[in-house]
Amino acid sequence: MDKKYKLIDENGNEYLSDVKGQLGGNRRLKIYGRLDCPSAYSWIIKGYYVKDRVFFLNEEVAIKAGYRPCAVCMKKEYEEWKGKQKNLILKLKYKK
Repeated sequence: MDKKYKLIDENGNEYLSDVKGQLGGNRRLKIYGRLDCPSAYSWIIKGYYVKDRVFFLNEEVAIKAGYRPCAVCMKKEYEEWKGKQKNLILKLKYKK
């Protein structure tokens, strides 16, 4: 029997895949990051986070599913995301 992996698709739905996910995430917080993220690991060993843990095939799928990058293990991606969020807020605030 072949191993199957439970992943999240771009609509946020779970599905079984023959391919292991490249990224992990937290369903409740809508955050994605590397599988070796020290922040996620610290919460997992404390017994938190596990029930909300999800996996993604890649970053594109995680973004389409509405997740944001982790500020700890994906600093560059997080800063880019944060900058886009600030620009969006400013556009909405000063829209006439």
